[in-house]
Amino acid sequence: MTLLSSAVAVAAVEPATDERVWLFGPYGFWWLVGIAGASLALYQAWQFFKWMEVQPAGTPRMIEIAGYVRTGADVYLRQQYKVVAMFFGGIFLLLALMAFVLKVQSAWVPFAFISGGLFSGLAGWFGMKTATLASNRTAAGAERSLNEGLQIAFRSGAVMGLTVVGLGLIDIMLWFFILYWLVPGLGFAPLPLEEITVTMLCFGMGASSQALFARVGGGIFTKAADVGADLVGKVEHGIPEDDARNPATIADNVGDNVGDVAGMGADLYESYCGSILATAALGVAAFPGEYRMQMAALFLPMAIASIGIVLSVWGIYQVRTNEDSSQKALLGALAKGINFSTIAIALATFVVTFLLMRGEQGTYWGVAMSVIIGLAAGWL
Repeated sequence: MTLLSSAVAVAAVEPATDERVWLFGPYGFWWLVGIAGASLALYQAWQFFKWMEVQPAGTPRMIEIAGYVRTGADVYLRQQYKVVAMFFGGIFLLLALMAFVLKVQSAWVPFAFISGGLFSGLAGWFGMKTATLASNRTAAGAERSLNEGLQIAFRSGAVMGLTVVGLGLIDIMLWFFILYWLVPGLGFAPLPLEEITVTMLCFGMGASSQALFARVGGGIFTKAADVGADLVGKVEHGIPEDDARNPATIADNVGDNVGDVAGMGADLYESYCGSILATAALGVAAFPGEYRMQMAALFLPMAIASIGIVLSVWGIYQVRTNEDSSQKALLGALAKGINFSTIAIALATFVVTFLLMRGEQGTYWGVAMSVIIGLAAGWL
C-alpha cells in the first residue's frame, strides 16, 4: 500500500483522542505535501533567478541606467527596513507584555507576529532585487525578439510570485509543526486546534504591517518623484518625463520598484497567507468536536495551495512562442499558461477535497465548488 493510500485509509477513521503521532500519522503526509510544494516554489524561483542573471545585460548605457535604479531602490529599502525594525521591536515588546505578564494571549503570538513581518519583508526584497536586475536584460532581449523579451520578463516576474507563495506556505507549515507537534513533544500540554489556528493567524498581522510600510512608503516616494519629474524636468528645463537625463525619472523608477514590486510582494504575501489561515480557522471552527474533520478542513487549503504551486510552475513553462511572434501571439501565450493552470488546479481541487473530506458528501461538494467558483471569478 502506498503512502498516499495509507494516509487516506487511516484518515477515514476518526481517532478517539487528539493523537499527535508526529509525521508518521495520516496528517503528517499532508504536512509533507505542503513542505514539498513550498520547497519546489523556492527552488524554482532560484532557478529562474540564476537563468535571468546569465542573460545578456544589454548596452553599457542600459547597464548604467539600470544600475542607478538598482542602487537607489536598495538604499531606500535598507532605510525603510530600519524604521520597520524599530516598529516591529516596539510591537513585539507590547505583545510580549500581554502574553507573559498579563497572560491574556498565547505566548507564541509575539514570535508569530515577528515571523510574519520577516518573511513578508524577505519576499518583497527578493522580488525587488530580481526586478532591478531583469529590467535592462528584458530591454536587451526585446531588441533581439519579442519572445526573448517575454521569456526574461515573465520568468523574472515568476521569481516574485514563487517566492511569495514559497515563503508563505513554508511559514505556515513550520508554525503548524511547532504548535501541533513540537510543543507536546517538548513536554508541554498539547494545544487545541482552535488555539493553534488563532495563533497562526497572528503572523498575518505582522505581514500586514510590513505590507503597509512597503506599499504606502513606496507609493508616497514614487508619487513625489513623478510630480518632480513633471514640474521641474518638463516644465522648467524642458526634459521629457521619461528621459534618463531627468534625475526625477530615476527616482520615479526607484519608487516603482519599491512600491509596485517590494510593496506588492509584501502585500500579496499577507493576502496569500491570510486566505489560507482564515480558511483553516473557519474549517476548524465549523466542526467542533469532530477531530478528523477539523484536521481535514485545516489541511485542505494548505494541500490545495501546495498542488497549485506545482501546477503553476508547469503553467509557467507553457508560456512560450516562436521567435518571430507578434504582440497578439505573446498575449495568447500568456493566456495559454493561465488557462492550463486554472483548469488543472480546478481538477486537482476535486481530487484533494475528496481525499480529505469524502466522508461528508455535502461538505465535499460544497467546499470543492466554492474553490472552483473562486477560480472562475479570478479567471474571468
